[in-house]
Amino acid sequence: MPDRYGPWKTAHERHRRRSANGTWEQPLQRIRAEEDAVGDIGRDISVDSTTVRAHHRAAGARNAPPPLKRVSAQTVRTARIWADLIDLLAEVVRD
Repeated sequence: MPDRYGPWKTAHERHRRRSANGTWEQPLQRIRAEEDAVGDIGRDISVDSTTVRAHHRAAGARNAPPPLKRVSAQTVRTARIWADLIDLLAEVVRD
């Protein structure tokens, strides 16, 4: 956005307020009346400030899945111990 409009947050807030209070509707109605007077009302007129974001693949993100995380032997042992404990607990609850 050009610097003359100030920070984007300020410009967005101005646009939001002016959209809510009908400021943008007034010039649109004037343009429609002028176009209708000349018989050119057949085309659409749009005033918008929508931000369009590209899909992450279009933005240069890598296409391959992220690399797998390496798991240490200690993590595997801990997971087995927890699995065994859960199995024992399940047996106790069933009995």
